[in-house]
Amino acid sequence: MRLLVTGGSGFLGEYVLRAGAARGHELTALARSRAAAAKVGWLGAQPVRGDLADPGSLAAAFEAGRCEALVNLASLGFGHAPAIVAATKAAGIPRAVFVSTTAVTTTLPAASRTVRLEAEQEIRESGLDWTILRPTMIYGAPGDRNLSRLLVLLRRTPVLPVPAGAGLQQPVHVADVADAVLAAAERPGAAGLTYDVAGPAPLSFAELLRTAASAVASRTRFIPVPMPSVVAATRGYELISRHPRIRVEQLRRLAEDKVFAIDAAARDLGYAPRSFADGIAAEAMALRLAA
Repeated sequence: MRLLVTGGSGFLGEYVLRAGAARGHELTALARSRAAAAKVGWLGAQPVRGDLADPGSLAAAFEAGRCEALVNLASLGFGHAPAIVAATKAAGIPRAVFVSTTAVTTTLPAASRTVRLEAEQEIRESGLDWTILRPTMIYGAPGDRNLSRLLVLLRRTPVLPVPAGAGLQQPVHVADVADAVLAAAERPGAAGLTYDVAGPAPLSFAELLRTAASAVASRTRFIPVPMPSVVAATRGYELISRHPRIRVEQLRRLAEDKVFAIDAAARDLGYAPRSFADGIAAEAMALRLAA
Protein backbone atom coordinates (compact mmCIF):
# COMPACT_ATOMS: atom_id res chain seq x y z
CA MET A 1 0.00 0.00 0.00
CA ARG A 2 1.29 3.49 -0.84
CA LEU A 3 1.15 5.64 2.30
CA LEU A 4 1.79 9.36 2.70
CA VAL A 5 2.93 10.12 6.25
CA THR A 6 3.00 13.49 7.99
CA GLY A 7 4.98 13.77 11.22
CA GLY A 8 7.24 10.95 10.10
CA SER A 9 10.36 12.47 11.64
CA GLY A 10 8.75 12.67 15.09
CA PHE A 11 8.74 10.23 17.99
CA LEU A 12 5.74 8.17 16.88
CA GLY A 13 6.67 8.69 13.22
CA GLU A 14 9.91 6.78 13.60
CA TYR A 15 8.02 3.70 14.76
CA VAL A 16 5.32 4.00 12.11
CA LEU A 17 7.87 4.30 9.30
CA ARG A 18 9.96 1.39 10.55
CA ALA A 19 6.92 -0.85 11.00
CA GLY A 20 5.39 0.30 7.71
CA ALA A 21 8.55 -0.57 5.80
CA ALA A 22 8.69 -3.95 7.54
CA ARG A 23 5.10 -4.63 6.42
CA GLY A 24 6.02 -3.90 2.81
CA HIS A 25 4.28 -0.55 2.39
CA GLU A 26 5.61 2.06 -0.02
CA LEU A 27 6.19 5.13 2.16
CA THR A 28 6.33 8.81 1.30
CA ALA A 29 6.90 11.23 4.17
CA LEU A 30 6.35 14.98 4.31
CA ALA A 31 9.50 16.85 5.38
CA ARG A 32 9.84 20.58 5.91
CA SER A 33 13.63 20.61 6.42
CA ARG A 34 16.73 18.86 5.17
CA ALA A 35 17.19 17.23 8.57
CA ALA A 36 13.65 15.84 8.52
CA ALA A 37 14.11 14.63 4.94
CA ALA A 38 17.32 12.86 5.88
CA LYS A 39 15.71 11.17 8.87
CA VAL A 40 12.62 9.86 7.07
CA GLY A 41 14.83 8.69 4.21
CA TRP A 42 16.99 6.77 6.68
CA LEU A 43 13.80 5.19 8.07
CA GLY A 44 12.77 3.88 4.66
CA ALA A 45 10.48 6.59 3.29
CA GLN A 46 10.76 8.78 0.21
CA PRO A 47 10.85 12.38 1.46
CA VAL A 48 8.72 15.05 -0.17
CA ARG A 49 9.23 18.69 0.77
CA GLY A 50 6.28 20.49 2.27
CA ASP A 51 5.15 22.48 5.31
CA LEU A 52 1.85 22.07 7.15
CA ALA A 53 1.83 25.82 7.76
CA ASP A 54 2.05 26.49 3.99
CA PRO A 55 -1.11 25.20 2.25
CA GLY A 56 0.41 25.80 -1.18
CA SER A 57 3.42 23.59 -0.57
CA LEU A 58 1.18 21.06 1.15
CA ALA A 59 -1.10 20.64 -1.85
CA ALA A 60 1.86 20.15 -4.19
CA ALA A 61 3.52 17.67 -1.85
CA PHE A 62 0.38 15.57 -1.44
CA GLU A 63 -0.15 15.52 -5.19
CA ALA A 64 3.47 14.46 -5.79
CA GLY A 65 3.13 11.60 -3.32
CA ARG A 66 0.57 9.75 -5.48
CA CYS A 67 -0.47 7.69 -2.48
CA GLU A 68 -3.51 5.59 -1.60
CA ALA A 69 -3.83 6.69 2.01
CA LEU A 70 -2.74 9.51 4.29
CA VAL A 71 -1.35 8.72 7.74
CA ASN A 72 -1.38 12.00 9.65
CA LEU A 73 0.80 11.77 12.76
CA ALA A 74 1.33 15.52 12.97
CA SER A 75 -0.42 17.20 15.88
CA LEU A 76 -3.98 18.37 15.34
CA GLY A 77 -3.46 21.03 17.99
CA PHE A 78 -2.01 23.74 15.74
CA GLY A 79 -4.96 24.44 13.44
CA HIS A 80 -3.60 22.68 10.36
CA ALA A 81 -6.50 20.25 9.90
CA PRO A 82 -8.39 22.28 7.24
CA ALA A 83 -5.28 22.55 5.06
CA ILE A 84 -4.45 18.85 5.51
CA VAL A 85 -7.99 17.77 4.62
CA ALA A 86 -8.08 20.08 1.60
CA ALA A 87 -4.71 18.84 0.30
CA THR A 88 -5.76 15.21 0.78
CA LYS A 89 -8.96 15.71 -1.19
CA ALA A 90 -7.24 17.73 -3.91
CA ALA A 91 -4.66 14.96 -4.37
CA GLY A 92 -7.44 12.39 -4.74
CA ILE A 93 -6.35 10.39 -1.67
CA PRO A 94 -9.51 8.61 -0.50
CA ARG A 95 -8.32 7.06 2.77
CA ALA A 96 -6.94 8.94 5.77
CA VAL A 97 -5.90 7.99 9.29
CA PHE A 98 -5.49 10.81 11.81
CA VAL A 99 -3.83 10.57 15.22
CA SER A 100 -5.52 12.74 17.84
CA THR A 101 -5.33 12.23 21.63
CA THR A 102 -7.49 11.15 24.55
CA ALA A 103 -6.62 14.54 26.09
CA VAL A 104 -9.63 15.94 24.22
CA THR A 105 -11.80 14.27 26.87
CA THR A 106 -10.41 16.42 29.69
CA THR A 107 -12.84 18.54 31.70
CA LEU A 108 -10.17 21.22 32.15
CA PRO A 109 -10.24 24.41 30.06
CA ALA A 110 -7.14 23.40 28.07
CA ALA A 111 -6.43 25.77 25.19
CA SER A 112 -5.59 23.02 22.72
CA ARG A 113 -8.71 20.98 23.48
CA THR A 114 -10.99 23.20 21.40
CA VAL A 115 -8.57 23.24 18.47
CA ARG A 116 -8.26 19.45 18.49
CA LEU A 117 -12.01 18.88 18.74
CA GLU A 118 -12.60 21.28 15.85
CA ALA A 119 -9.98 19.38 13.87
CA GLU A 120 -11.73 16.08 14.55
CA GLN A 121 -15.03 17.57 13.41
CA GLU A 122 -13.37 18.87 10.24
CA ILE A 123 -12.13 15.34 9.55
CA ARG A 124 -15.53 13.74 10.16
CA GLU A 125 -17.20 16.15 7.75
CA SER A 126 -14.46 15.88 5.11
CA GLY A 127 -16.02 13.21 2.92
CA LEU A 128 -12.83 11.15 3.23
CA ASP A 129 -12.75 7.53 4.39
CA TRP A 130 -11.30 8.69 7.69
CA THR A 131 -10.27 6.95 10.91
CA ILE A 132 -9.30 8.82 14.07
CA LEU A 133 -7.06 7.24 16.71
CA ARG A 134 -6.83 8.72 20.20
CA PRO A 135 -3.77 7.43 22.10
CA THR A 136 -3.27 8.00 25.79
CA MET A 137 0.12 9.05 27.20
CA ILE A 138 2.73 7.50 24.90
CA TYR A 139 5.94 6.08 26.34
CA GLY A 140 8.46 3.40 25.49
CA ALA A 141 11.74 4.83 24.23
CA PRO A 142 14.26 7.62 24.85
CA GLY A 143 12.74 10.97 24.02
CA ASP A 144 9.15 10.07 24.87
CA ARG A 145 8.89 13.28 26.97
CA ASN A 146 6.87 11.40 29.55
CA LEU A 147 8.33 8.44 31.39
CA SER A 148 11.94 8.56 30.19
CA ARG A 149 12.58 11.53 32.47
CA LEU A 150 10.91 9.72 35.35
CA LEU A 151 13.16 6.67 34.92
CA VAL A 152 16.30 8.83 34.99
CA LEU A 153 15.03 10.60 38.10
CA LEU A 154 14.21 7.34 39.87
CA ARG A 155 17.69 5.98 39.21
CA ARG A 156 19.33 9.07 40.74
CA THR A 157 16.97 10.25 43.49
CA PRO A 158 16.65 8.58 46.91
CA VAL A 159 13.61 10.64 47.94
CA LEU A 160 10.98 11.99 45.54
CA PRO A 161 7.98 14.20 46.41
CA VAL A 162 4.97 13.16 44.34
CA PRO A 163 1.50 14.71 44.06
CA ALA A 164 -1.10 13.00 46.21
CA GLY A 165 -4.53 12.44 44.71
CA ALA A 166 -3.35 11.63 41.19
CA GLY A 167 -5.90 9.75 39.11
CA LEU A 168 -5.72 6.47 37.25
CA GLN A 169 -3.30 6.26 34.31
CA GLN A 170 -3.32 4.03 31.22
CA PRO A 171 -0.10 4.73 29.29
CA VAL A 172 0.51 3.06 25.94
CA HIS A 173 3.75 1.88 24.37
CA VAL A 174 4.79 3.73 21.21
CA ALA A 175 5.23 0.52 19.20
CA ASP A 176 1.67 -0.53 20.04
CA VAL A 177 0.35 2.83 18.83
CA ALA A 178 2.32 2.43 15.59
CA ASP A 179 0.77 -1.02 15.03
CA ALA A 180 -2.70 0.41 15.58
CA VAL A 181 -2.04 3.25 13.11
CA LEU A 182 -0.96 0.89 10.36
CA ALA A 183 -3.77 -1.57 11.06
CA ALA A 184 -6.27 1.27 10.73
CA ALA A 185 -4.81 2.25 7.35
CA GLU A 186 -4.85 -1.34 6.15
CA ARG A 187 -8.41 -2.21 7.19
CA PRO A 188 -11.23 -0.59 5.19
CA GLY A 189 -13.72 -1.57 7.90
CA ALA A 190 -12.12 0.97 10.25
CA ALA A 191 -13.24 3.90 8.07
CA GLY A 192 -15.64 6.30 9.72
CA LEU A 193 -14.70 5.23 13.26
CA THR A 194 -12.81 6.70 16.21
CA TYR A 195 -10.72 4.43 18.45
CA ASP A 196 -9.18 4.97 21.87
CA VAL A 197 -5.67 3.47 21.94
CA ALA A 198 -4.48 2.83 25.49
CA GLY A 199 -2.58 0.34 27.59
CA PRO A 200 -4.27 -2.94 28.54
CA ALA A 201 -5.44 -1.78 31.98
CA PRO A 202 -5.53 1.38 34.11
CA LEU A 203 -2.99 1.82 36.91
CA SER A 204 -3.05 3.91 40.03
CA PHE A 205 -0.36 6.58 40.04
CA ALA A 206 1.31 4.81 42.96
CA GLU A 207 1.36 1.54 41.00
CA LEU A 208 2.84 3.29 37.97
CA LEU A 209 5.61 4.76 40.13
CA ARG A 210 6.39 1.43 41.81
CA THR A 211 6.52 -0.39 38.49
CA ALA A 212 8.79 2.23 36.95
CA ALA A 213 11.05 2.13 40.02
CA SER A 214 11.28 -1.64 39.77
CA ALA A 215 12.35 -1.38 36.12
CA VAL A 216 15.47 0.58 37.13
CA ALA A 217 16.01 -1.24 40.45
CA SER A 218 15.33 2.01 42.30
CA ARG A 219 14.70 2.22 46.04
CA THR A 220 13.38 5.76 45.80
CA ARG A 221 11.13 6.73 48.69
CA PHE A 222 7.99 8.52 47.51
CA ILE A 223 6.70 11.36 49.69
CA PRO A 224 3.07 12.31 48.92
CA VAL A 225 2.50 16.07 48.73
CA PRO A 226 -1.02 17.58 48.61
CA MET A 227 -1.95 18.49 45.05
CA PRO A 228 -2.79 22.15 45.86
CA SER A 229 0.72 22.63 47.23
CA VAL A 230 2.30 21.08 44.15
CA VAL A 231 0.14 23.25 41.87
CA ALA A 232 1.13 26.42 43.78
CA ALA A 233 4.82 25.57 43.57
CA THR A 234 4.54 24.76 39.86
CA ARG A 235 2.76 28.03 39.18
CA GLY A 236 5.71 29.89 40.71
CA TYR A 237 8.13 27.77 38.70
CA GLU A 238 6.29 28.63 35.47
CA LEU A 239 6.60 32.35 36.25
CA ILE A 240 10.37 32.27 36.67
CA SER A 241 11.27 29.70 34.02
CA ARG A 242 11.59 30.61 30.35
CA HIS A 243 11.07 26.99 29.29
CA PRO A 244 9.23 25.16 32.09
CA ARG A 245 9.47 21.38 31.91
CA ILE A 246 6.18 20.92 33.71
CA ARG A 247 3.08 23.12 33.79
CA VAL A 248 0.09 23.56 36.07
CA GLU A 249 -2.22 22.23 33.38
CA GLN A 250 -0.26 18.98 33.28
CA LEU A 251 -0.58 18.54 37.04
CA ARG A 252 -4.29 19.20 37.02
CA ARG A 253 -4.66 16.73 34.19
CA LEU A 254 -2.73 14.23 36.32
CA ALA A 255 -5.51 14.41 38.90
CA GLU A 256 -8.09 13.22 36.37
CA ASP A 257 -8.78 9.52 35.88
CA LYS A 258 -7.64 8.52 32.39
CA VAL A 259 -9.40 5.22 31.80
CA PHE A 260 -10.32 4.17 28.26
CA ALA A 261 -11.90 1.06 26.77
CA ILE A 262 -9.86 -0.58 24.01
CA ASP A 263 -12.40 -3.25 23.06
CA ALA A 264 -13.27 -1.65 19.73
CA ALA A 265 -9.62 -1.33 18.72
CA ALA A 266 -8.97 -4.93 19.77
CA ARG A 267 -11.96 -6.14 17.74
CA ASP A 268 -11.44 -4.11 14.57
CA LEU A 269 -7.67 -3.57 14.48
CA GLY A 270 -6.33 -6.67 16.21
CA TYR A 271 -4.98 -4.33 18.87
CA ALA A 272 -3.19 -6.15 21.72
CA PRO A 273 -1.01 -3.76 23.75
CA ARG A 274 1.79 -4.97 26.01
CA SER A 275 1.60 -4.62 29.78
CA PHE A 276 3.04 -1.52 31.39
CA ALA A 277 5.51 -3.66 33.33
CA ASP A 278 6.90 -5.13 30.10
CA GLY A 279 6.90 -1.81 28.27
CA ILE A 280 8.63 0.21 30.97
CA ALA A 281 11.21 -2.54 31.51
CA ALA A 282 12.06 -2.40 27.80
CA GLU A 283 12.35 1.39 27.97
CA ALA A 284 14.67 1.14 30.97
CA MET A 285 16.87 -1.21 28.95
CA ALA A 286 16.85 1.16 25.98
CA LEU A 287 17.94 3.98 28.27
CA ARG A 288 20.62 1.71 29.80
CA LEU A 289 19.05 2.19 33.21
CA ALA A 290 17.93 -1.36 33.86
CA ALA A 291 19.60 -3.26 36.67
